[in-house]
Amino acid sequence: MSDAIEIRAAAPADEAGWRCLWAGYNAFYEETVAPGVTDHTWRRIVDPASPLIGRVAVRAGHCVGFSASVLHEGTWVLSPVCYLEDLFVDPDCRGQGIGRALIEDLVDLAKARGWSRLYWHTRAGNPARKLYDEFAEADDFVRYRLSF
Repeated sequence: MSDAIEIRAAAPADEAGWRCLWAGYNAFYEETVAPGVTDHTWRRIVDPASPLIGRVAVRAGHCVGFSASVLHEGTWVLSPVCYLEDLFVDPDCRGQGIGRALIEDLVDLAKARGWSRLYWHTRAGNPARKLYDEFAEADDFVRYRLSF
């Protein structure tokens, strides 16, 4: 079994692996996402016309991680901004550089496609902050969220 990790755009054949990881991601955050929302999210991930960018980390033909990002306009910049909304690595595969590879993949895409910024947020106690801190220093912004 090869230890090589491939980071690439999610493809329709990745659906079962992505759904398994998605369930783990939602369990990690103690969230429940309605099946219809999950279905819609997957359809957007594999739709090239969608601003949702789905990337998968694949090892030996199996999805072991994913990122989901949204490309959007910004008011302080001329080129698109990328928001890394979701990042998850199979718990059995953590500590093997997969999360780092997923972030580096987005950094490479940002540079190649001329995006102005890549940003994300996470919970204060998330152990992945050790990795995130290697890419950028956390700022002092506070998030406010209204749900409807």
